[in-house]
Amino acid sequence: MPGRSHVEHLPDGTAHRTGVWLANQRQRRDRLDTGQLEALAGLGVQWAAS
Repeated sequence: MPGRSHVEHLPDGTAHRTGVWLANQRQRRDRLDTGQLEALAGLGVQWAAS
């Protein structure tokens, strides 16, 4: 998992603060619905149950 300060530089020249996004999802995972959790799992993002 990338750290909070990780930034992805996209081919079109823009940057996405991926680390911040992942940290926010991790902090809010107990408020995500099943569909959102499944979508994250489909992207390879899974966390141990809190």
